Amino acid sequence: MPPMTAAAPALVSAYTHRSLIRRLVGRELATRYRGAALGQAWPLVSPLLMLAVFTLVFGAVFQSRWPNQADDGLLSFALVLFAGLLAHAFMSEMLSTAPGTILENPNYVKKVVFPLETLAWVRLGVAGLHAGVGYLLLLVVNALMGSGLHLAALALPVIMLPFALLLLGLHWWLSAIGVYLRDLGQLVSPALTALMFLSPVFYPRSQAPAPLDAWIAWNPLTIPIEQVRAALFAGQWPDPLQWGLYLAAALLVFASGLLVFQKLRKGFADVV
Repeated sequence: MPPMTAAAPALVSAYTHRSLIRRLVGRELATRYRGAALGQAWPLVSPLLMLAVFTLVFGAVFQSRWPNQADDGLLSFALVLFAGLLAHAFMSEMLSTAPGTILENPNYVKKVVFPLETLAWVRLGVAGLHAGVGYLLLLVVNALMGSGLHLAALALPVIMLPFALLLLGLHWWLSAIGVYLRDLGQLVSPALTALMFLSPVFYPRSQAPAPLDAWIAWNPLTIPIEQVRAALFAGQWPDPLQWGLYLAAALLVFASGLLVFQKLRKGFADVV
């Protein structure tokens, strides 16, 4: 079955339950920031703090710079670094808690008829909102103080679409298997850290050691990071062939994740 055909039921389900997903996203955001002094400002403050820490360590302490940026100052380095950090943060928020998604919501499994597959869409809504705020901040700062505003920045949603579909598929994989394999949650965090350092977040792909080239090429973070940087800082539109191949792979992960989730969900009530 073609990936797009297999993915169609999930897209239909998300559209059918869009009101439910919006309510759950709103509830999770309200719960997360309830009682916080900064409240709803945290989606903006958090990436700024993350940027400050990594910029201080890699830009000021280790004096790291990107190729052809030696004289552009710390801000240019920080913006390029921020583009990579945002992609990894998006992935981390989608996947770090995925193995426990079903285990933490036993009422949805046992006591009510609930479309469990929508929990992944809820997570995407929350993570996507945080990522969107971060990318908007990056776009504004770069336009005012960096390389300027390029027309290719309009391609940002197109670049992130396959990445979001891939993360949805991985979320279904992890949340379904995590019900039966409780140790999976302990493995995800170090795996996400490894993916960060094996992707061009802190360094350009051209400067990676040769033995790591294959790992970086297959890292799901690599293409989105490189395409976002090319669009925002160099005004380059995504390569259609590269984007199309990544979309095809993302749809395959998306469809297979949904299939595994639907197959394994039959035993959720017996295990949770």
